[in-house]
Amino acid sequence: MNPLNIDTKFEQEDFSGTSFGKVEMDNCRFESCNFSNSDLTQVEFNECEFINCNFSMAEIRDTAFRNVHFKHCKLIGLRFDLCKPFLLSFHFQSCQLSYSSFFKLKMKEMAFIKCSMVEADFTDANLIKANFEGCDLSRATFSNTNLQGADFRTAINYSIDPETNKISKAKFSIDGVLGLLDKYDIKVS
Repeated sequence: MNPLNIDTKFEQEDFSGTSFGKVEMDNCRFESCNFSNSDLTQVEFNECEFINCNFSMAEIRDTAFRNVHFKHCKLIGLRFDLCKPFLLSFHFQSCQLSYSSFFKLKMKEMAFIKCSMVEADFTDANLIKANFEGCDLSRATFSNTNLQGADFRTAINYSIDPETNKISKAKFSIDGVLGLLDKYDIKVS
């Protein structure tokens, strides 16, 4: 792969097990590509789009994701907390993000739309005005997380402790409010 790829479209490429080295991808589109077990250390993705791609077990240490969109991608168990934080910006739609870590990341106004985020870790993250539209947050960890203005109205299965997280102006549905009371082990009918 070239050190600099601009406006390139990749379709059904198998990058599994590949070590990319220091590569910059600008305004590239990846469709149905396999990145499983690949080493994306120090790769820079700027204004890129990933559709129906598999990132299982990919190494993303010091990887830059700047205004990157993921649609229908498998991103299970990824350590986004190890990415380059400078200008970090991504959007997820209909993705599998279970067991992924967003520990201490600043993700203001991030969009997570219709994603499976089972056991995702948001400890110490800044998610001001983040959108969790239609997300399954079963057993996701929210601890010392800034959720001010975040939208959980259509999210399901979350458990958020209002005493250990900042939730002012966050939006919840009437049914979802029960996810704020889990720690009390009470029955509401």
